[in-house]
Amino acid sequence: MKTKTVLITGASSGIGKAFAELFAKLGYRVILASRNEEKLKELARQLQNHYNVSTIAIPVDLAQSNGAVLLHERLNDQDIKIDVLINNAGIGSFGLLHEQDVRSELEMLQLNVQSLSHLMMLFLPDMVKRGSGRILNMGSTTSFYACPLSANYSASKAFVLSLTESVANELQGTGVTVTALCPGATGTEFFRSAKMDGQKVADPKALMNPETVAKIGYKALMSGKTYVVPGFQNWLLTQAPRLFPRRFVTKITRGVLEQKL
Repeated sequence: MKTKTVLITGASSGIGKAFAELFAKLGYRVILASRNEEKLKELARQLQNHYNVSTIAIPVDLAQSNGAVLLHERLNDQDIKIDVLINNAGIGSFGLLHEQDVRSELEMLQLNVQSLSHLMMLFLPDMVKRGSGRILNMGSTTSFYACPLSANYSASKAFVLSLTESVANELQGTGVTVTALCPGATGTEFFRSAKMDGQKVADPKALMNPETVAKIGYKALMSGKTYVVPGFQNWLLTQAPRLFPRRFVTKITRGVLEQKL
């Protein structure tokens, strides 16, 4: 059988790294993409040594407007066809929107929204032509409700869920599926990089393991689910806007984020 190839963005740490190890165990050729070149190459070496699989590390900054094209062109130059795309790369931010650094916020939107969508548009045509392919987009529990103090981040994740649900419908009958993985608080570098590691929501005792999140995402991806929320408590959180007034949910969400450790 032909060895399948997976492309994982944001692969150098956290959930992306967990996905890389999961697919390597399954014998996939693993393409790792991230802007952290040192970590990326070390992970590629580890996967190749531990699982005897082909790995390729591609340093690329998807927070830049040309990042998706550069990544796609690099793979085209090597005639590499992608069977599975794990659109995992993303960052967050914390604080009042009017006090945020504009450049950093725009780079976050480029990474979480534009590059994610751009990669789908670049890789989907070939998948549809072949009649097979799977895409997983990284959403969040905040895909389902507004999140003051992380306004652009939660809006970006709402975009990811809406995009995924729309395209999943469009792809029916093509042999290609797209899934949104919407985890809650997870033990990754997210809170530190978003400057939220002093908030109660980042309490290590309450965080889900990234390996567990990746396994749940993989199962949903392979079964063709449109979206999945890991963990019953996280699923309950996503139902809040259906059960209570949105203004009330938004107020509670802000209160939770304001709590410090």
